[in-house]
Amino acid sequence: MSQSNLHTDGMPLAERMRPKTLDAYLGQTHLVGPDAVLRKAAESGNLPSLILWGPPGVGKTTLARILAAKVKLPFHQLSAINSGVKEVRDVIARAKSGGMFSGRAILFIDEIHRFSKSQQDSLLGAVEQGWVTLIGATTENPSFEVIPALRSRCQIYVLEHLTLEELESLITQAIDEDVMLASRDITIVEIDALMRASGGDARRMLNVLEMIVQSVPSGPISVTNKAVKDLIGSADTGYDKGGGAHYDIVSAFIKSIRASDPNAAIYYLARMLEGGEDVKFIARRLLISASEDIGNANPTALVLATSTFQAVERIGLPESRILLSQCVVYLASSAKSNASYMAINAAQSLVQETGDLPVPLHLRNAPTSLMSKLGYGEGYAYDHDAPQGHSNQECMPEGLEGRRIYEPGNNSREQSMRSHLKSLWKDKYGY
Repeated sequence: MSQSNLHTDGMPLAERMRPKTLDAYLGQTHLVGPDAVLRKAAESGNLPSLILWGPPGVGKTTLARILAAKVKLPFHQLSAINSGVKEVRDVIARAKSGGMFSGRAILFIDEIHRFSKSQQDSLLGAVEQGWVTLIGATTENPSFEVIPALRSRCQIYVLEHLTLEELESLITQAIDEDVMLASRDITIVEIDALMRASGGDARRMLNVLEMIVQSVPSGPISVTNKAVKDLIGSADTGYDKGGGAHYDIVSAFIKSIRASDPNAAIYYLARMLEGGEDVKFIARRLLISASEDIGNANPTALVLATSTFQAVERIGLPESRILLSQCVVYLASSAKSNASYMAINAAQSLVQETGDLPVPLHLRNAPTSLMSKLGYGEGYAYDHDAPQGHSNQECMPEGLEGRRIYEPGNNSREQSMRSHLKSLWKDKYGY
């Protein structure tokens, strides 16, 4: 990307380096690369309302601006932090009446997860009628933070962390192409501390780089690990709910539970709590872990995680920290199994591979006489009437008979389930 840097006095480096085209855009090739979904949508001029979900500093705002320019629609930006229903309705009214928006516009809402339900509700009619094309940006899971009615009207796209290679490329690009940096003699001696300070956030990385350059009024500039640490102190070790460290610590938290290490899990819980993390966010992660990593090795784990989530919703901090601690210790200390997680993955892959296979006639419901005449439900064996409550009837579609999807985990509870299934099905599923 080429930067002219005209009229950039006082403009941060991250803003000066903001790309203007999809070809200059860094990363997210799964969305904007050749023949990727958002590139094709923008090139066709048929951009849907969408939500961009990803960590900070990966280009959500930049992508929204580029897409608006590509489809040649006016772009209006609101921040959920300082905008409310009044500002939203004002934008929509101008879009409807023409005015500065000439009938249609891109309405970009940064941090849309911070909008309340009523604020999100105020967007529904405009999106439904096509008065605006909504682009929302969020660092939080839209499944939890965006109301279902709005989600159903938007496509959701996930933006990924920038890779180390992409971040290094951006540094080189900034040094070579930014007018202000290109005029200085800058050498990257070490990059590790700069990468850690960024936490994968390109904007933060460029800001730190610019701070280092500005700290040396004249002469050569050497970017070293020591220079970064001396400049920013302990800023790279803190927990920033909206920054890259947030994702690293959450990852370490879940992986410590998975590794059956209650000490590490509690430590990372404390890091999140001290950093001001939303207790409901933490409780949601425990719900996922209870099912994904423990599952039927200890079904009580999901019960406890569910109770914990409901409890922290009601009492909040500081007491919630005790409930979360109890649940974390229990999950980390529990037997582990991902058998159910692997089973649904395998089942979905099988469905994608085989398509919509007909349900066996004997398993179909027959609420009408016509369906009965067509054989729906004919031959169905009611298991409760069979010896030992098991009829041994085939339930898989034709062509998948005997296909095993669930593989019990190597733990006492699921081995007991394996024995029970084997007593029922003998060798049919290979249990």
